[in-house]
Amino acid sequence: MSAPRVVSVAAASAAARAGLEVGDEILAIGGRVPRDVIEYRLLVDDPDPVLTVRRGHQELELVAVKAGGEILGAEVSSAVFDRVRTCDNHCEFCFIYQLPKGMRRSLYLKDDDYRLSFLYGNFTTLTRFTELDLERVVSERLSPLFVSIHTTDPELRARILRNHRGATSLRWLRALLDAGIEVHGQVVVCPGVNDGEALEATMAGIVDQYPELASVACVPLGLSRYSTEPNMRPHTRGEASSVVDTVEQWQAIAADTLGRRLVYAADEYYLMAARPFPPTEAYDGFPQHENGIGMARAFEAAFAGDQSCAHGVRPGFFAWVDGAPPAGYRAVRAVAGPVTLRKETARTPVAVVTGELGAAVLGDVLASHLDQGTPHGSPLRLVPVRNDFFGGTIAVTGLLTGADVAAALAQEPVGHRYLLPDVCLSGGRFLDGVPVSDLPRPVEVVPSDGRSLAEALRRA
Repeated sequence: MSAPRVVSVAAASAAARAGLEVGDEILAIGGRVPRDVIEYRLLVDDPDPVLTVRRGHQELELVAVKAGGEILGAEVSSAVFDRVRTCDNHCEFCFIYQLPKGMRRSLYLKDDDYRLSFLYGNFTTLTRFTELDLERVVSERLSPLFVSIHTTDPELRARILRNHRGATSLRWLRALLDAGIEVHGQVVVCPGVNDGEALEATMAGIVDQYPELASVACVPLGLSRYSTEPNMRPHTRGEASSVVDTVEQWQAIAADTLGRRLVYAADEYYLMAARPFPPTEAYDGFPQHENGIGMARAFEAAFAGDQSCAHGVRPGFFAWVDGAPPAGYRAVRAVAGPVTLRKETARTPVAVVTGELGAAVLGDVLASHLDQGTPHGSPLRLVPVRNDFFGGTIAVTGLLTGADVAAALAQEPVGHRYLLPDVCLSGGRFLDGVPVSDLPRPVEVVPSDGRSLAEALRRA
């Protein structure tokens, strides 16, 4: 187990008064060794915690004089201090298996850790969940959690996960729900595997066996050009339309029996099926917004000024791997900030950089602006970026790489104002490690929600 390292100390905080410094390693708090940032925050929440720290070759004891519940004022370098619980499933659709060689080592780590589910919204299959884990989740009320269901058929689930424990691990889902833990589910739908009649059976199983689930998302598998699985293929338009029909039919059944829709189809399915998105109210507050459920409608509503739909977006598929956000767990990770090399003037042409799926959504949202320009009269256009790095069906903005964005911007005019959504960045870098500052055109990094884009367009 590695000791958490202090990365920031707030001025005039209890941590600062105790003499805690950036770079200190916290060995224990009140004699207890924290396993993760969850336990760390619980321990430092006590009054006057005693911190055992290592500073260089010295071991010190510092007393942070504070009231119980008062913020300590120190943030640490990672989310998990012991070993991340890795995934021992071998799903055919697993995106980690579809990564090219040569990327950052941390990106190849498959986790199946309930703590990262709680902290970052990662989905866990529960195949490595234990009685001790259940006891901790229930006693500490680690809620909500996010569970990959894929199917409620035990035999099919074991086959999909390529793990015999997949047939029985949903018993932990039942135990979590019985304990009152809020759980959101996910079904990654693979054509010819768990769609069609299998998806119908899964929807019936969810409504019958797990009606307490807060929400269930049906999302399409993502296929990069590096996939080596012969049975995995993209959905046809007809298959995508069938998934939408199945979900909407079971929404009606759930609404009649449970009083709520419960299940939702990803925006990508509506795009693939060339069907309009459901109205905003059909998403019941967007419980799985960050999983691509209702993101288009939420963006549209927030862009139009509806503050209730101004949802933030997790910045990227691998948001957790670079450590706990400085602002604390379950917080939006900060990006490098706007990168502007010169002050733009009024009527400077503005371009919104986005992935191909993002462009399909933004085209409708920005239709009038694309014709008439920004509120300041500046010409406005979209710059859709093709994901050649991953290829295949990967077209979401969150998986854009610096290489592909750079290639697209290199073809664009100098002197224009380029807006880049922060969803494709972590710590100011793309998945391939390219920093924003290396792009061939200066860009302004904008939070990936409709309100932030509207505000950016209103700026001269």
